[in-house]
Amino acid sequence: MRKDLPVYIAGDALEAFLAYCRSHDLRHFALIADHNTYQALGATVAEALRGRGQGWDVLTILLEGDDIIADARYVFQVLLALDRVPRTYLAVGSGTITDITRFVSHRTGSHFISLPTAPSVDGFTSIGAPMVIDGVKTTINCHGPRAVFAHLPTLCAAPRPLIAAGLGDMLAKFTSVADWELGHLLGDETYDEGIAARMREAAWACARRAEAIAAGAEEGIRALMEGLIESGFCMLDFGETRPASGYEHHISHFWEMKLLREGRRSILHGAKVGIGVLVSAARYEAVRQMSRAEAQERLAQANLPGEAEKQGIRGAYGPIADQILAAQAPFFEMSAEAFASLKQRIVERWDQVQRIAASVPQASELAEWLRKAGGPTKGQQVGLSAEEVALGVEYAHYFKPRITVGRLAHWLGLDREGAVAQD
Repeated sequence: MRKDLPVYIAGDALEAFLAYCRSHDLRHFALIADHNTYQALGATVAEALRGRGQGWDVLTILLEGDDIIADARYVFQVLLALDRVPRTYLAVGSGTITDITRFVSHRTGSHFISLPTAPSVDGFTSIGAPMVIDGVKTTINCHGPRAVFAHLPTLCAAPRPLIAAGLGDMLAKFTSVADWELGHLLGDETYDEGIAARMREAAWACARRAEAIAAGAEEGIRALMEGLIESGFCMLDFGETRPASGYEHHISHFWEMKLLREGRRSILHGAKVGIGVLVSAARYEAVRQMSRAEAQERLAQANLPGEAEKQGIRGAYGPIADQILAAQAPFFEMSAEAFASLKQRIVERWDQVQRIAASVPQASELAEWLRKAGGPTKGQQVGLSAEEVALGVEYAHYFKPRITVGRLAHWLGLDREGAVAQD
């Protein structure tokens, strides 16, 4: 796709990988995987590097644990296993393993190559490593891989929940791009229409092939992987996650951090995001159906955050609430005059707000695409209670100091009317 970051998605990806290593004189590797991804692809990669007349040096690091997350514990597992030989890191896995490898390789001044085992996330080509730091999901800017080699038969054979998670992450681009444009319209946030158009096109390419993706057919899996790769390139080109992460991701992060605090097993990122997409799309439907007069009336009742709202955040975010409150200072410390001006801007630009809302497919259509791939559409399907779902819907918009449909819905009083019913 790009000369500066070669991507190879094919049945002979391993042969292309070996040829790349030879042409770039790469001889020393640190292969990072877990037991599942090592069995799916890692063992074959290690054998190919050591055998076939190569005899290259491969240090294999298998992450231990039933629920691997990108945090200090697993970063240290990698560091502890390393020696002092300069190595090219190989991320053999999907999201979490790629993020751990990205972070460690960046901090040790090394390159890494991505060898995905499932089309489950869009972070393969991103520069950002979403890490859990002191219980807070934080994206650390690191670097992208020097190359990606995706073995198509391995991707097609990936567990169905992982494939569905990848589709959920791609459908999220409909709402994340809408949120990005909304933030630009109402909050003067930096926006790039060219990147936004690429992101929408990639999302539609996957949506149109939902059935082929669900079947694990090469055509569908290739389209899904290409979409995930393109999403990473969009983040790479923009320099942050804004093109691919909006309110739907904030909902996912809220649930993830809650599960971590309570010592509960994690849920696939794309599964949580897919559910968040349906919530976000339903919010956009409500905006699309609301007249300017009704919006103006609702906004007239919106107030700056008071102590009760801050207490609600403390209850929802627990021990990390102070960090959330500090991040929200631009909104919480806004003057009454500035808030009145912002509300007036929303009313004056309501036609444009509704145009953005109209760009998002209906929640029912998004849910049908997810169902075809076997993805969850309700929080209860992944072990979240109705109360936890409602908590995420109401408080996730505080996760980032951005204007999203979640923040707009809050100002319009939609969250006071209860959580959006999930399809």
